[in-house]
Amino acid sequence: MKNFIFFGLIATFSTMTSVKAFATGDPARGKARYAVCQACHGANGIGNKALNSPNIAGQESWYLERQLKNFQAGIRGADPKDKYGMQMRPMALTLTDDQSIRDMSAYVSSMPVARNVVKTIKGNLDKGKAIYALCQECHGLAGEGNKTLNSPRLAGLQDWYLARQLRNFKTGIRGKKRDDKFGIQMRPMAMSLENDEAIKNVVAYIASFN
Repeated sequence: MKNFIFFGLIATFSTMTSVKAFATGDPARGKARYAVCQACHGANGIGNKALNSPNIAGQESWYLERQLKNFQAGIRGADPKDKYGMQMRPMALTLTDDQSIRDMSAYVSSMPVARNVVKTIKGNLDKGKAIYALCQECHGLAGEGNKTLNSPRLAGLQDWYLARQLRNFKTGIRGKKRDDKFGIQMRPMAMSLENDEAIKNVVAYIASFN
């Protein structure tokens, strides 16, 4: 009985160890899987405005994992009004299991964060800073994000992409589905932006973090 218990404990420990290792993303495997993403997001993950693909390089792996799963589940990219999200969803569906998602996210997260992102939207930075006071509680003083609050990094994202997502949240294209609990939290924040000028002002200010 002692031997059985002893080996049982060893077997349990071994299983727990392997599960823990499996739950960690492997950037090397993720790099191989990234080939399908490279056509739009670029070899360095910096995105391409002409293809409406955002900069994803260096984004936190936990956020990337969540969004890939959201695309797979139809939480994102299933609304006919979200044409760019609909283009992304089939790409997410090529990742056949959770480990594939972890590997991909680990690789993208390991990419150097893009600097000096080209600015395309003009706005009033002073007004944008005042608006951002509401955002910084979750996203940080310099847009660095906060995992504890499930808030992604905003610094380094293109202004045109940020503006699109704020509009999507505001109109209910994003953040309206019951399973999107963090998107649901974000939607009232976007709805507090009274008009498109306010959106331009705040994204111009966020773009200044670069």
